[in-house]
Amino acid sequence: MELTLESQGYLEALYRAYLEDPFSLPEEWRRYFSALTLETSRREPLEDGRRATPAPLAEAVDLAFLLKVERLLQAYRELGHLAARIDPLGRERPRPKELSLEAHGLTPKDLEKPLPPLFGAPTLGALLEGLERTYLGPVGFEVAHVEPEERAWLLSRIEAPWERPPKEVRRRMLEHLMQASLFEAFLQRKYLGAKTFSLEGLESLVPLLLLAVEEAARLGVREVVLGMAHRGRLNVLANVVGKPFERIFREFEEIFPEGYSGDVKYHLGFSNDLATPHGQVHVSLNFNPSHLEFVNPVTLGRLRAKQDRFGDRERKRGLALLVHGDSAFIGEGIVQETLNLSRLPGYRVGGTLHVVANNQLGFTTNPEEYTSCRYPTDIAKMVGAPVFHVNAEALDELWFVLRLALAYRQRYGKDVVIDLVGYRRRGHNETDEPTFTQAPMYALIAKRPEPWKVYGERLLAEGVVAEGEVKAWEEAYLARLESEFARVKAEPGPVVPHGLSGLWQGYVGGPDASVPEVDTGVPREVLKGLLLRLSTVPEGFVVHPKLKRFLEARREMAEEARPLDWAAAEALAFASLAVEGHRVRLTGQDALRGTFTQRHAALYDYQTGRPYLPLQHLAEGQAEVEIHNSPLSEAGVLGFEYGYSLDYPEGLILWEAQFGDFVNVAQVYIDQFLASAEAKWNRLSGLVLLLPHGLEGQGPEHSSARLERFLQLGAQDNLQVAYPTTPAQFFHLLRRQVKRKIRKPLVVMTPKSLLRHPEVVSPLEELAQGRFQKVIPERVKGARKVLLTSGKVYYDLLQKRRELGAEDVAILRLELLYPFPEADLKEALSPYPKKTPVVYVQEEPVNQGAWWYLSARFCGEIYGHPFRVVARPESPSPAVGSSKVHKEEQGKLLEEAFK
Repeated sequence: MELTLESQGYLEALYRAYLEDPFSLPEEWRRYFSALTLETSRREPLEDGRRATPAPLAEAVDLAFLLKVERLLQAYRELGHLAARIDPLGRERPRPKELSLEAHGLTPKDLEKPLPPLFGAPTLGALLEGLERTYLGPVGFEVAHVEPEERAWLLSRIEAPWERPPKEVRRRMLEHLMQASLFEAFLQRKYLGAKTFSLEGLESLVPLLLLAVEEAARLGVREVVLGMAHRGRLNVLANVVGKPFERIFREFEEIFPEGYSGDVKYHLGFSNDLATPHGQVHVSLNFNPSHLEFVNPVTLGRLRAKQDRFGDRERKRGLALLVHGDSAFIGEGIVQETLNLSRLPGYRVGGTLHVVANNQLGFTTNPEEYTSCRYPTDIAKMVGAPVFHVNAEALDELWFVLRLALAYRQRYGKDVVIDLVGYRRRGHNETDEPTFTQAPMYALIAKRPEPWKVYGERLLAEGVVAEGEVKAWEEAYLARLESEFARVKAEPGPVVPHGLSGLWQGYVGGPDASVPEVDTGVPREVLKGLLLRLSTVPEGFVVHPKLKRFLEARREMAEEARPLDWAAAEALAFASLAVEGHRVRLTGQDALRGTFTQRHAALYDYQTGRPYLPLQHLAEGQAEVEIHNSPLSEAGVLGFEYGYSLDYPEGLILWEAQFGDFVNVAQVYIDQFLASAEAKWNRLSGLVLLLPHGLEGQGPEHSSARLERFLQLGAQDNLQVAYPTTPAQFFHLLRRQVKRKIRKPLVVMTPKSLLRHPEVVSPLEELAQGRFQKVIPERVKGARKVLLTSGKVYYDLLQKRRELGAEDVAILRLELLYPFPEADLKEALSPYPKKTPVVYVQEEPVNQGAWWYLSARFCGEIYGHPFRVVARPESPSPAVGSSKVHKEEQGKLLEEAFK
C-alpha cells in the first residue's frame, strides 16, 4: 500500500468517512482501515440501534508510528534498487539514507512494535527483515514509475514469498550455463585470435533466453522473434536457437560459394522450432549489421506480421525479445523510437521483453561517460516499463524475475525490461586489451571463478545434482563440439546460404531479367465498381463539406466522365490487390490524409470525428488494408516496415516519407538492410518506399529524395528505382511489385505539385490494359534532338516545347532507372539516326540526381548517340532556399535543354 500523508487530520477525515460508508473510499483505503485494531468494535451498533461516535483514529492505533512505517516501506520500494547487490564484481553501492530507521524518526526500540495485518508482518523488525531480503538482495526493482494498478499487481508478487525454481529447472540452468562457458572456451582454443565477441561474464543470458522461450510457451506463445547485437551472438545461435555447430565452424573456415558476399559470422541469423514442455515454439534470430540497436524495430515489424498472419489481434501468440547492449540502449536514438512504437495502434505487438546484456562497459567507455542517467535503462521509463536489475550470477532469482516479467507482459501487453548486470571477461573482442583502460575492474574480473562452477558447487551441496554428474555433462558437450569440428576439418567445403523456405517458397531474388513481366491490368468493370465503393460512405455518415467534391470526382471517374488522378490510381492499386487477396499496409507521417491532402484514405465524420476507411469495405473476404499515421520517425518506422515485409512476401507493404528528403534519417536501413540483405544474408524484401521528390522552390529540405544515393547502391539487381510520370504507370508499378514472383525493394520518386497537375492524369482504359512501361517513347520524325528525362521535369519540358513550338525535339521518359532498362531504351531510341544527339535533362544539380549514374554507364555516348546533360550547376545543397531564384534557375534549365 502507498501513502503520501502530511497530517493526522487528513487521515482522520478519511477514517470517519470510512466508518460512515466504507464504499465511499477507494479499495486500497478500505483495505487499510479494515485492518486497523478496534475498527470492528467502533462500528458495532448500540442496544437501541444507534451508532456510537467513532473514536479518534489515534485512540485506535499509534498513528504517528504507522505513518513512519509507511514512509520507510515506500523508501524501500522506491530506492531499494540503489543498494541492491546487483554487481557480481561485488563493488559497493552507497546505501541511501532513506533506508534507515533514523531517516523516518524510528529507533531500534520500535522493532518489536506490532503492526496491523495489512503490512504482512507481525512487527516492524519482521517487516524490515523482509524488506532487506526483497529489495536489497541480488535484484533491484524499479516500479515506482509504473501505472498504479500495474504497480500494485507487481508489488503483490514482489513482496510475497518468492517461489524457488523446481529442481529440474535448476539442473537445466546449470547445464545451459556450463554449455555457454564451454562453447566460448572451445572457440578461443580452436580459432585463436578470431573475433567471437565472447559472452563470458554474462553466460547466464543463455539459460535466461531458453527459460524465456519455455515460460512464454507456458503462457500461450508460439512464435518468438529475437533481435540482438553481436555480443554473445554465436553462443545464442548455438546454444539457444540450435544452429548446428558444424555450420558455425564452417563459417569460421570462411569458404564461401562464388558470387556470395556473405557477412561476418556474428551478424548472421537463424530460425528453428524449439521443443518445450508446453509445446513447440518457432524462434527466429534476426540477421543484423553492426549498427547495434537498429535491429530493434525490424524485430517488432516481423512479429507484427506474424501476428497479423495468424489473426492474433490480442497480440498474445508471439513475443518480441530484444537483447540490448547497456551503452547502446541509452546511446542509440533508435531505442527511443522503438520504445515509442510500443503502444501505438499501427505498431503494437503486445509488449516486448527487453534484456539488457549489461557488462558495465561500452568498448572502452565507463558508464559515467556513456549515460547521463542513473542507469542505461532509464530511457524505458518513458513508456512506464518496469525495470528489474538482476545480478547475472543469481540464477535462482533470475528465474523468478523472468517469470514475473513475462507474466506482466502477457497480462498488460506492455514492455518490460530485465537489466542483466554482469561484466565482460575479455576485451571488446578477443584481440583487445581491456587493462589499458579499465585495469582495476579487470583485476576484479580476473579473480572471478566461472559462474557455472560456483552454481554447480551450490547445487551439489544442496543435493540437486549428484557427484560426477556435472562432469559427465561437460564431457558429453565437449565431445559433441569436437566431433562437429573434426567433421568440418575432414570435409572442408563452402558455407551454403540458407535457401528460401516456408512463406518464401515460390519467390526469388537474383537478376531481374530471370522473372518475366506480368500483365497488371484490371478489367474496366471491376475498376468502376471499386471506384464506386471508394466513394461511398455509410448511411448517416456526415462527410466534410470540402470532401464532397472529392467523392463526387471519384464517382465521375467511375463513369469515365473524367480521367483518374494520381491518388485515385493509387487507391485502385490498393483496392484491386486487396480484393485479389493481397494484404496492403501503408504507414508514414500523415499517411491517412496524405502530406499534400491528396489521399484521404480515412474519412472523418464531420460531427463525431468517427473514421471510415472505404478501402476496408470493398468486398466480402477481401484482404486487410491498413493505413496508419506514423509517429514523427523515419528510421524506426522504416525499420519496422522492413521487418514486416520479411514475413509478408505476398503483401504490398509500403512506407511513405512526408517529404522524400527525410529518408536521410533512415539511411542505415537503406544501406545495411534494403540494399545489401540479399547479398549478405540471402534475405529478400518487397518493401516499397514512396518518396515525394521534385524541385519546386520549397527549399533544400523539401526537394530531393536523393535519387543519386539509391542509384549508387544499385548492384546485382538488388533494388528497383522508379520515377513514374502518370497515374497509370504508378498503378501498374504497384501491382507489378506484388504480382511478379521476384522480391526486391522498390524505391519510387512520387510527385508533390503534380498530384493536381491537369496533365498528370490517365484514362481508366490505361489501368484496365497493359503493364508498367520502363521507358515511355515518343516518335518525332526528323528530330534534331532527343531529350531523355525522368519524372516531374518532363511536364516542364512539355510546356516549354509548346511555348517554343519546338516540334522537332523528342522527349523520352526513363521511368525505371534501376535495374537499367537497356533493351527498352535501345528500342525507344532506334527510330533516331545515330548522329541525333541525346540530352539527359534533370532539374537536380549536376552532381546529384541520375546524371552521374548514367554518365558512368555511357561515357559520352548512348547506343551510338552523342550524350550529354542539362542540369543545374553542381551544388552541395539539393536546392536553393528562394522560390524566386528557383524559378530563374528552372527557366535557364529549360532554355538550355532546347538550344
